[in-house]
Amino acid sequence: MKILLTGAKGQLGKAFIRYFDQEKISFMPSDVSDFDITDLKQGREWISKHHFTHIINCAAYNNVDQAEKDWQSAFAINGLGVRNLAICANENDCELIHFSTNYVFSGKKEHYTIADTTDPINKYGESKVLGERLFQMAKKGYLIRTSWLFGEGKQNFITKLIGWSQKENALSIVDDEIASPTYTHDLVQATMELLELKAFGLYHITNTPASRYEWAELILKEIGWKGTMLKAKRADFNLPAKRPGISILDNFGLMETTGRVMRDWREASVEFLRKF
Repeated sequence: MKILLTGAKGQLGKAFIRYFDQEKISFMPSDVSDFDITDLKQGREWISKHHFTHIINCAAYNNVDQAEKDWQSAFAINGLGVRNLAICANENDCELIHFSTNYVFSGKKEHYTIADTTDPINKYGESKVLGERLFQMAKKGYLIRTSWLFGEGKQNFITKLIGWSQKENALSIVDDEIASPTYTHDLVQATMELLELKAFGLYHITNTPASRYEWAELILKEIGWKGTMLKAKRADFNLPAKRPGISILDNFGLMETTGRVMRDWREASVEFLRKF
């Protein structure tokens, strides 16, 4: 195994690096400063110099609200970037691993399996659907949808919530947005099990479901915050991008393939807090 890891500075990339170091797996971390995945020529030149067996793509445009205006950047990174990596993977006989999101769904159905048809309600979701479609070019690939990622880094709900709690005595948290918090550590382990089996295909990999309010309640209790939590609705915040109300990803297919059952979001969240 020799792995190219794109987006290595993000929270999922950092989790893969920790796993590779622990398991002594050969890998090369990369970020946009090494090569831009939206530039096919640059990607071809960079990847052809090495002999990778796998390309794990953790590079992504994740600013959901900004994508409403800057949709070209979102489509380029989350769409064309995936196409470029698929082309390079095919040309170099690599397996491609790419991560998508619960935001490819509207939330109208509430509960989604790998058999459901995508129906995004914002530009970010559209960009990820484009990436999923172009990913199909890959001859050997794993397309993994996940949701509400948290891990080492500042760009996740837990770290943002802790930051808000240090400045405010009262916090309004939505209780009408429900999905599945997913610990990067757990996602990495499940992904690597699929790679070991060479079980190409589409998967959902998340921890168990919760509302934003339930998640925040646990976190604030764990850190001993003495403020007041207020229940709010998505509409109260008037954000540029619409969010699906309930977009729970059913992990059907993962246990049937690997035997792994993803653990409860509470256990994973508490472990993350104590570790980081």
